[in-house]
Amino acid sequence: MFGRQFIRIPRLTRGLATQSGPITSVPATLHLKTGQSFHGRSFGAHKSIYGETVFSTSITSYTESMTDPSYRGQILVFTTPLIGNYGVPHNKAPFDSQDVGVILESQNIQCSAVIVGDVAEKFSHYTAVESLASWCQRHGVPAITGVDTRAITRLLRDQGTTLGRVAVGDDTSAPPPEAEEYWDPSKENLVDQVSTKTPYELNPSGSVKIAVLDFGAKANILRSLVRRDAAVTVLPWNYDFNAVRDQYDGLFLTNGPGDPAHCMEAALKLRRTLQEWKKPVFGICMGHQIIGMAAGLDAYRMTFGNRGHNQPVLALASSGSIKAGRVYVTSQNHQYALKLEDPFPQGWEPFFINCNDSSVEGIKSTDESGKKVWGVQFHPESAGGPLDTIEMFTDFVLECKAHKLKNPSLVSGRPEKSIPIDSFVKPLATPQIAVQA
Repeated sequence: MFGRQFIRIPRLTRGLATQSGPITSVPATLHLKTGQSFHGRSFGAHKSIYGETVFSTSITSYTESMTDPSYRGQILVFTTPLIGNYGVPHNKAPFDSQDVGVILESQNIQCSAVIVGDVAEKFSHYTAVESLASWCQRHGVPAITGVDTRAITRLLRDQGTTLGRVAVGDDTSAPPPEAEEYWDPSKENLVDQVSTKTPYELNPSGSVKIAVLDFGAKANILRSLVRRDAAVTVLPWNYDFNAVRDQYDGLFLTNGPGDPAHCMEAALKLRRTLQEWKKPVFGICMGHQIIGMAAGLDAYRMTFGNRGHNQPVLALASSGSIKAGRVYVTSQNHQYALKLEDPFPQGWEPFFINCNDSSVEGIKSTDESGKKVWGVQFHPESAGGPLDTIEMFTDFVLECKAHKLKNPSLVSGRPEKSIPIDSFVKPLATPQIAVQA
């Protein structure tokens, strides 16, 4: 009878998750202007703040959401029960021809506070350098765990986005604020707070020059342009682009926070651009609303907006990689939208419509107008979210290159032979980011 022989195999798996430390027993409360209060524990900065309470249905990418400038002034409620389980990465990237400074969507946390059902006390990811709790504390952002985020979400869904206050520590024993004490961030020009104050360049050796009006740009928008070999110049939101427009092959308008009515100055300047300039223009989120206002459409405030990574939109027209009749799943973060009007302003047509609430998700110039202008309410660049529409960046850059080839003054001063546009597209480069906010 043979005895059994056991062979020890070395353990190749990694160790246990990193302990972020126990959550403090400091009490914290979310007060809503409509009278409801939700009590939990603090895991962020020990300070109290006011803000606009919104919810996001995104399951992952809490770090990208929290650094998105479009969340400026908002108390962000995550509907996903467990948040923080993969920690927070080191938010630095090199500045060179292939990168723009940050890994996340901006240099700092942009939301005013965070509300979660259950914050992870352990985190595990190969890029993580700290916990969600220590990150919030380091940036001075209050955060609450141990509350029923499902109940908060149902309230916000039914009554709409609601002003709120996060009370931490001794402030939790005070009575809820009076209605007139709540601060409404939509009354302020939040775009002016997050936009760059001075112009700066990225990838200056790129083959096509694109100006970017910064209303609160996510880094992945800039990254997506540079990956497609664009030389990008980022300008303040109210910069007089018309004074320098002949230097560029295209214009891009970014996302941004707050009420687009505060950016009427930019819309009026863009109206002149659209009337006099024939080069491609592309706008995302706030940029889409600015294009719509310049075209003569009105923007309105939605009940609770769309925030999450699973918003379906229906393409009503074909353009580049987008095919009419197809549904695309998109990442979104907005409180305002353009009104659907019949008839649409001359020279314009609806591009996308939301499959859930029928709100306008995109507009474009008509073929008859002779222009190449698009605006989309969603985020083709995601970060996080699906990449169904990421090739809209390729479409835009290709149009900029095509227009550059058609214009002899931009190509060695003489007409060029007809050359396939694809031959001018270099292989996609590695990510590039540089957000000032």
